[in-house]
Amino acid sequence: MRKLSLVSIVLLIVSLPTFAGGLLTNTNQHILFLRYLARDASTQIDAVYSNPAGLAFMKDGFYMSFNGQSAFQTRTINSTFAPFAGFGGDATKKFKGEASVPFIPSLFAVYKKDKWAFSGSFAVTGGGGKATFNDGLGSFESAVSLLPGLLNQNPNFAGTDKYSVKSFMEGKQIIFGLQLGATYQITDNFSAFAGARMNYVSDSYYGYLRDIKANIAGGDMVNVTDYFTGVAGQLNQAAAAYEAAGDAATAGAYRQQALAATETAEGASDKELDCDQTGWGVTPIIGLDYKTGKWNVGVKYEFNTKLNIENKTKVNSTGLDEFDQGVNTPNDIPSLLTAGVSYEILPVLRASVGYHHFFDTHAKMADNKQNYISQGTNEYLAGMEFDVCRWAQVSAGMQRTKYGVDDNYQSDMSFAVSSYSYGFGAGFDIAPNMKLNVAYFWTNYDDYTKNTDNYNGTGIAGTDVFTRTNKVFGIGVDYKF
Repeated sequence: MRKLSLVSIVLLIVSLPTFAGGLLTNTNQHILFLRYLARDASTQIDAVYSNPAGLAFMKDGFYMSFNGQSAFQTRTINSTFAPFAGFGGDATKKFKGEASVPFIPSLFAVYKKDKWAFSGSFAVTGGGGKATFNDGLGSFESAVSLLPGLLNQNPNFAGTDKYSVKSFMEGKQIIFGLQLGATYQITDNFSAFAGARMNYVSDSYYGYLRDIKANIAGGDMVNVTDYFTGVAGQLNQAAAAYEAAGDAATAGAYRQQALAATETAEGASDKELDCDQTGWGVTPIIGLDYKTGKWNVGVKYEFNTKLNIENKTKVNSTGLDEFDQGVNTPNDIPSLLTAGVSYEILPVLRASVGYHHFFDTHAKMADNKQNYISQGTNEYLAGMEFDVCRWAQVSAGMQRTKYGVDDNYQSDMSFAVSSYSYGFGAGFDIAPNMKLNVAYFWTNYDDYTKNTDNYNGTGIAGTDVFTRTNKVFGIGVDYKF
């Protein structure tokens, strides 16, 4: 009997970006981004994140902004792998994960006096979602799907052609960011910013493979672990009988078969992982702004954030050491360069464009996945705002996000798909010192097809087609004291 080997659950690198931005960064910190997008040359309170050097051109005073967003995302993987036909009869299966975050808050504050502006913010700067795959993932099930073929190699179990498994996966990623900094107006037209953001990571992953069954030798569906535990017991009894009779050679053969049956039972046993991860790192940030007439130009650079996350493991029966208690994994936040230009076309009409580049190849990732990125993420943004009347504005914008990842980066547990994002909304001056912003933002993702001759290490060809959906609603209040 050949030993059955099942690949255990691999959850550690699940990526759950819910917002706009790069592989780990959320760029929609404020509702003005949702309804305008191109905010990299802003001189309003959202500039605390998008263009902190531009805060020097605000009027003197103390400003605060509170924002709330609701995000809803699906992650869909259509996996084609011939052995999947043993569970339902179809070689193509859809694995769908749903992520929802009913409320994501962010808080901004600015104190502007003469040439100085001191600012701070607290927001979910990365992740923010919990994704649930009620039927697991193809990478989980592909190992189990080999079970009928492995059993068929033994004549005693010929005819095995069906399997079943209960599989589940849920993962959550959140990076909280607390940013502080100072802006100084060097000349009438030129200003600079220096600051930092403290990032705290809080991740959690839970998943399992349970109750693996097969129609052994063409019979009824039975639990594989229970079945082969029983077979091992019978073989050990036979070995003991031959040992008592003095036939050591036959007894040894039965012992070997019993050992193989035990290994098969253990290989098909339930697998479970319950692991939390935490870590922290600091992001230095610098920025410049140049304002002249109707034009404004803003530039910001966020340095690479060295960050390791440490396991706090409750259960790990996967047999994989990387999930053990106390193990550290690299999870750097890539450095980011942003640049934007805004122009006042008319007193009631404004337009902006922006560019983001994430230096993903410089950030250390789990399993050295940065080596499978040919170039960093590029984003191109544009937006316009029109004053409908003295107290109301409408705006809209779009963003193109283009990733530079290759096939070796992509997996059903962590994939990045290029996209187009769109947002629109309105601002209402509900009081002389208070503005209400509302917005709707959605993303259309490309499909990414990955063909391989070695699907999840099985040695058999397979295909995954990755895509997502994303919708975000937002409302916020800006207040000047």
